Amino acid sequence: MSETAFTAQSASTTAPSAPKRSAVRSLLRLWPYVRPVRWFLAGSTAAALVASCAGLLVPLVLRRIVDGPVAHRDPGALWPLAGLLLVLGLAEAGLFGVRRVLIARPLAGVERTLRGDLYAKLQRLPVSFHDRWASGQLLSRATSDLFTLRLFLAFPLVFLIVNTATFLTGVAIMFSLDWRLGLVLVLPAAPLILLCSAFEARYSAAARRAQDQVGDLATVIEESVLGIRILKAFGRHRTMARRFRDQAEQLRSTELRKARLLADLWAVIVGLPELALGAALCLGCIQVADGRLTAGTLVAFLSTALALRWPVESLGWLLAYSNEAATASDRFFEVMDTPEAEQPAAPRRDAPPTDAPRPTAAATASPDGGIRFSGVRFRYPDAPADSPDLLRGIDLHIRPGETMALVGATGSGKTTLTALLPRLYDATAGAVTLDGTDIRDLPRHRLRELVAVAFEEPTLFSASVRENVLMGGPDADRQALDRALDTAQADFTRRLPDGLDTQVGEQGLSLSGGQRQRLALARAVVGSPAFLVLDDPLSALDVHTEALVESALRRVLVGTTALVVAHRPSTVLLADRVALLADGRIAATGTHQELLDSCPAYRELMSGEVAGRVREGSTTR
Repeated sequence: MSETAFTAQSASTTAPSAPKRSAVRSLLRLWPYVRPVRWFLAGSTAAALVASCAGLLVPLVLRRIVDGPVAHRDPGALWPLAGLLLVLGLAEAGLFGVRRVLIARPLAGVERTLRGDLYAKLQRLPVSFHDRWASGQLLSRATSDLFTLRLFLAFPLVFLIVNTATFLTGVAIMFSLDWRLGLVLVLPAAPLILLCSAFEARYSAAARRAQDQVGDLATVIEESVLGIRILKAFGRHRTMARRFRDQAEQLRSTELRKARLLADLWAVIVGLPELALGAALCLGCIQVADGRLTAGTLVAFLSTALALRWPVESLGWLLAYSNEAATASDRFFEVMDTPEAEQPAAPRRDAPPTDAPRPTAAATASPDGGIRFSGVRFRYPDAPADSPDLLRGIDLHIRPGETMALVGATGSGKTTLTALLPRLYDATAGAVTLDGTDIRDLPRHRLRELVAVAFEEPTLFSASVRENVLMGGPDADRQALDRALDTAQADFTRRLPDGLDTQVGEQGLSLSGGQRQRLALARAVVGSPAFLVLDDPLSALDVHTEALVESALRRVLVGTTALVVAHRPSTVLLADRVALLADGRIAATGTHQELLDSCPAYRELMSGEVAGRVREGSTTR
């Protein structure tokens, strides 16, 4: 199974699931983000609460109208009370408007902070984390989940407080009007509490499943967009469309289950109070007929009960959205709680200070100068427990100013070994040193100033040519930029519509594979790094361009300590020495000619490469 398929399949189970989750605890974790806007949130809640209480005064005014002007047939006394009703209505509308104004901008800032922290965390997390997580899952957490949290803070959180206070105030008013009728309306509260508790447990599980499935669906869409050329070239668009429909159908089924759960809850939440209201109406009419209750009091009581319908009926929606927000909070903190890369060890006494002058390849002639791998072992974190290490004791020394070619069969671990140098992965055991300094003693930003990398699969960003290249040396001047482009034979950039300011588009797909690879090479050399790692940097180039790039690279490599992963004999010839990686170890080192003469495995690897190129050429013809 491919890595992409594996991540997509396991995306919903990537994060650990706790046996029991408290929605309140999950939401309380947001407090550090909410605290700076707590007074705006409190003001918004207070405005909504006063507005709701203003609405509860309307029944009391109606009682005065019925028992006063209506009962005594006094139209003149009606106008002041009608004016009071108008004032209460305007106050309620105005306060709800004030609530919106108070909370909109602060909560947008909270969402921005959450999104910024999540993005910064994703940048700090090690590559092994991104290997395990589907990009769609991370995308959904950074977009839809944070939008859910903002809406929760703006509406459900406020109205959980407001509606609860409104309900208790309304109940107190009804009991003050007639305790017997109030008791009839309060009786359904006990079964409603039990029902809501059962609903919360079932709905939260469905909400989590739905949000994970949204992430799976986003992954499918992203893969389809980025791989559209492959899908079209192989006519696999129907296969991907079927996969999309299957994922969408799973999400649809989960959403329908959520809707059924919510419908069942609403049926009871609406039905029980309606039955209680009907019973209170009958009992109230009997009391009015017997003269034990005035008509105005009954009208006020029923009006108050009707005013409480929204706080009660909204309970289902508020609980549902609160559970979705709690799930979104869990998903957000699953990423935020992920341990970052191991912190650098305390610097040794002989380690250089972090503000020491930038070392160069020729800065030291000591035996420990250059790049040294000592007893390095490595296994991927998610590798099966019974599988052997991928690298099983690497001992290799690249002298200052030397270029070492690293060769080996496909899957031997060449790319993994080069990824240890800039600490994209950390070695399981052993040590890697640069000019005698353990790379774990260097701050990561300092290490990556010293080591530049060009990967076999060049990645470009939706930015200009200039911005993409200068990622390798933000402080490089125009002369350094031109020199890097010349080294990579990227003169095509000057013929682009806007020259170096031309936008290359997402993933650089507006350029050919060879053009992308040349820009990636220019990015690696633009900062004149002390140490250079090139992972088969010329694989997408034609023979003529390859020869020109190799000629220019020889000049760059003179002053740089370099490790070059090579598959072609022509690339091997760039190096001073060659190291053969086999069975997780360095099997042999020497010059290209020495290894051809003395190492059958190397000779077979190189002859197989030549034979493969001949077969490829004949097939093309």
